[in-house]
Amino acid sequence: MGSVAVQADALGLSRPAGRGKAGAAVLVSYEAMTDADVMLRVKAGDDAAFNYLVEKFRRPIISFMYRMARNQAIAEELAQEVFLRIYRSRQTYAAEAKFTTWMYRIATNLAVNHARDSKAERVEVTVSIDESDEETGLTIDVADPHLSAEQTILRRERLAAIRRHVEALPERQRVAVFMHKYQSMDYRQIAEVLKLSESATKSLLFRAYESLRERLKEFI
Repeated sequence: MGSVAVQADALGLSRPAGRGKAGAAVLVSYEAMTDADVMLRVKAGDDAAFNYLVEKFRRPIISFMYRMARNQAIAEELAQEVFLRIYRSRQTYAAEAKFTTWMYRIATNLAVNHARDSKAERVEVTVSIDESDEETGLTIDVADPHLSAEQTILRRERLAAIRRHVEALPERQRVAVFMHKYQSMDYRQIAEVLKLSESATKSLLFRAYESLRERLKEFI
């Protein structure tokens, strides 16, 4: 699918970014707008607004897709597809929910479909050396001078166990954990993405975390 930096020019659009239909230069501060309002500008034909959304959310979406696919190249391809789908759906966008809710619903559906399609041919999981432990902030291959060799080994085993057991969760629980733990989304946002009630989402995450605590008792 090529570079993940999907921009208006890459999609074959000819209108200069930052110009209105009449061709006059338009200075817009997208940072002062809500994401939903920026997306409404994309809907109205503002290609610079689309570029702004891509640059703002590219890394979070790649991170989300990496945690789902466990492969950097696939994560970048899936992220590109998310932005392509956002652009193709621009005319049907309605700001009834937060833009990020709509975006992550697209990303979640794409990631789940990819996981189902590739399940039979899944290869051994790859781990990025740049991915850090959520608690320590350290990457797997960076030694902590304050840890003994035994502690370093235990830490790596713990990280590997967490990844293995999160990936073994039922599909909906796994997606909810990724959004809650790694994307810092709250119950309401996750509920909107998964089309569940907020109480059902809390119950879903409770079951997921209880399952992880039980399976990771030796590391707690």
